[in-house]
Amino acid sequence: MKKKYYLCFLLVSLLFSCAKDDGLTPLIIDPNPVTFEIENVPYQTLSEYNFFNGDLKDLNPNSGVIPYTLNSSLFTDYAKKKRFVWMPNNTKATYISDDVSLDFPVGAVLIKNFYYDNVLPNNETQLIETRLMIRKSEGWIFANYIWNEDQDEATFNLNGSFVDLQWQENGNTNTVQYRVPSEAKCFTCHKIQETPEPIGPKPRNLNLIYDYEEGSDNQLNKLVALGYLENSLPENISRLPNYSDTSQPLESRVRAYLEINCAHCHSEETHCAYRPMRFGYSDTEDYGNMGVCIEPDTDLGEELNHIVEPGDARNSVLHYRLISVEPSTRMPLLGRSLRHNEGVDLIEEWITSLNTDCN
Repeated sequence: MKKKYYLCFLLVSLLFSCAKDDGLTPLIIDPNPVTFEIENVPYQTLSEYNFFNGDLKDLNPNSGVIPYTLNSSLFTDYAKKKRFVWMPNNTKATYISDDVSLDFPVGAVLIKNFYYDNVLPNNETQLIETRLMIRKSEGWIFANYIWNEDQDEATFNLNGSFVDLQWQENGNTNTVQYRVPSEAKCFTCHKIQETPEPIGPKPRNLNLIYDYEEGSDNQLNKLVALGYLENSLPENISRLPNYSDTSQPLESRVRAYLEINCAHCHSEETHCAYRPMRFGYSDTEDYGNMGVCIEPDTDLGEELNHIVEPGDARNSVLHYRLISVEPSTRMPLLGRSLRHNEGVDLIEEWITSLNTDCN
């Protein structure tokens, strides 16, 4: 027994003597690391992963759980979002192109939390769901967690559900029947060639300055510095505009809006590939891919002759689908039940500005 204690003492002494004499940092073991065994996930509760320290609802990230955001974000019935990424030790994502999501390693987890502020009757923050995408050897899987009323746990559920709530924003009271998607609904939007893939973390959408606790930095550079991304990025990665930034050109904002809200279904080998539109940011350099002067493939019974009728938003299929809240006609079909007023105004302003002659 004494020999064991002596060996332990000797090991610790050596570690700290090296740090003192050679300027090395002493070995520090995280006492409360993320819990992740790839053969056992998804776990039944969110807390089992140990992604967050302290009260779970505070979403205070554990060591190695890195926050990130996007230049332009998908509209989800005005829900707010907090995003994080975690990867196992000695693994890194790799860059493919500006327009393609980073290639994440096996074991990577993308964490997205959906919540509302000022929820009535107590004007409190209410977490609704946390969605995980987990990269396994066979590909990405979905793991959705629904938060309980006490806001102290979220439970695994891939069946989908609805949450009714009211919240206040800008002096207005809003009502929503928020839809937590089923696994099938997640797959509908995330599939490329029938294979699940992330939507948001494309380099051009991650290319922005984020205010980390230790200071501001470009998100891509930060991931490289943390060892989460291979240091092989091109020098000039393009940047997706923030569609809410009115200082940006109108057309660029519209293309960014269509990219993040529509392109995951309206691209090659995706759910709505049979339709004529191609809404990826690079694709919309061609007005035809945006639907300008293009006849719709579906008759909505509204005598709308073009997907985008230049100068006439009210007679454009794109505008009609964006203002609709009916499941049979609204677009996007999934992820929203409310009209996105700011998005509608943006598209309406752009269509009105067009003077292309369709004849």
